[in-house]
Amino acid sequence: MTIATWRALVVLAVLSTVWGYNWVLMKEATHYVGPFAFAALRVVFGALFLFAVMLWRRQSLRLVAPGPTLLLGLLQTAAFHGLSQWALVGSEAGRTAVLAYTMPFWLLLLAWPLLRERIRGWQWLAVILAAAGLLCILDPSTLQGTMTSELLAIGSGLAWAASAIVAKKLRNTVQVDLLSLTAWQMLLGAIILAVVALVVPEKPMVVGMPLILIVVYVAIAGTGLAWLMWLYVLDALPAGVAGMGSLAVPAIGVLLAWILLGEMPRTTELLGMLLIGAALAILAVAGMRRSAG
Repeated sequence: MTIATWRALVVLAVLSTVWGYNWVLMKEATHYVGPFAFAALRVVFGALFLFAVMLWRRQSLRLVAPGPTLLLGLLQTAAFHGLSQWALVGSEAGRTAVLAYTMPFWLLLLAWPLLRERIRGWQWLAVILAAAGLLCILDPSTLQGTMTSELLAIGSGLAWAASAIVAKKLRNTVQVDLLSLTAWQMLLGAIILAVVALVVPEKPMVVGMPLILIVVYVAIAGTGLAWLMWLYVLDALPAGVAGMGSLAVPAIGVLLAWILLGEMPRTTELLGMLLIGAALAILAVAGMRRSAG
């Protein structure tokens, strides 16, 4: 294994930890600000950070393919971040992270009719395991009135998967730089979130050092810098390996939420999380094999 590969694996481990800790701070943010206002703050500062990196690299700031980029901003930024943050208002951080990270499962199902990519072999086992895991987590006897939040978290994963379909179609037809595309869709999504935050009644923002520190971490480290690390990992490692590494994010989120927030999963929830984790691992291994082939 080369030094460059080891370096990429270290970056992936750091990234997974950063994104996992994000869920703890996102939950904490619900005590100080409404979900849409926080999501808007997070992504607007994250987008500005990415634009600053582009200027430092003397890279063009021109917006390519505005229509598809706006759709990406609606799905990948506004819907994913808005719905997941909204879900955290009434649900636990660890459970929300796991449900949001069912994205590869929904992507598999959406790619069948939209990209003509059939579900094959071991992927069917992943579908069955993920479905069983969702049923365990969505057990009405254990939700205690949080069904709406769970559905919002699942909806965020669906929006993320739909954005991956849009991004794949866009990159198949238009040559676009990934950093530029990420920055622009994030900025456009932030504008959408800001409008929603102004229209939808939310709790008053409690401005103070706790909220400022949360926004700084989640926006800069957990959004802007994290996306740079992710682009580096995708460039240095096979997509399947990168995907397998990202499976650590919800696991770290659950562990840190348990340690820092006292969110101990119930038996059925833990079983559901393990089933979903197994399903995502199968999909990641299948992706690694396709990359190797």
